[in-house]
Amino acid sequence: MTTGGLELATALRPVRAGNAFEETVERLLTVIKLGVVAPGQRFPAERDLAVQLGISRITLREAIRELQQAGFIESRRGRSGGTFVTYHPPAPSRGALLRIAREDGDKLTDALTFRMAVETGSAQLLAQVSGEAARANVRDVLQARLADVNRASPQDYRRLDTLFHLSIAELTGSTLLAAACADARMRLNDLLNAIPVLRRNIDHTAGQHAAIVDAILAGNADLARRAVAEHLDGTGALLRGFLT
Repeated sequence: MTTGGLELATALRPVRAGNAFEETVERLLTVIKLGVVAPGQRFPAERDLAVQLGISRITLREAIRELQQAGFIESRRGRSGGTFVTYHPPAPSRGALLRIAREDGDKLTDALTFRMAVETGSAQLLAQVSGEAARANVRDVLQARLADVNRASPQDYRRLDTLFHLSIAELTGSTLLAAACADARMRLNDLLNAIPVLRRNIDHTAGQHAAIVDAILAGNADLARRAVAEHLDGTGALLRGFLT
């Protein structure tokens, strides 16, 4: 399974001193729920996590203890020990979807609009990246992410789809834009996990993902923006369809 190094750096950006514990819990939950660290995988070592988050080891351990008690992670001792993700997204459920819709349905349109703005903008900017080395890196990362999601099992599809989308924002080099894309995905995460992964939709999405990558690598900013917009329109339609 792939752990996105870029995505991990974005999700584990430094927290504010005044709310260090709460924001640390939030950052770690984002990493877990978006699948940046997959079920069964290990978080970076505590010393590295503390540096990335800009917090003390004591604060980090308090956050880890809280998430362990809630069943999201577990700590193991020994040479192969560390902090491992134990959380698995719940199986798709019509009942869960309706419950989430009742609680947050009024926020769906806003979340879809937010995602549309940040992800189309990311693709448009990334298509304009210049420099041979930078463009080679964009090509290598996007093609690797595309290959990952294309060979994903239905159980791992949402996670790898998330890493594909987040990588587009992160490759722009804007930490604020990358964080906004992660936030946009988190706002829709529970709804997306509550609907089944449909084979027909996966096949259709594969073509749309390829079109996004092709447009970015061709340096066509307008086409990249339109390809992402078309793809996200389909995701929005799928969500609304399951909610009716």
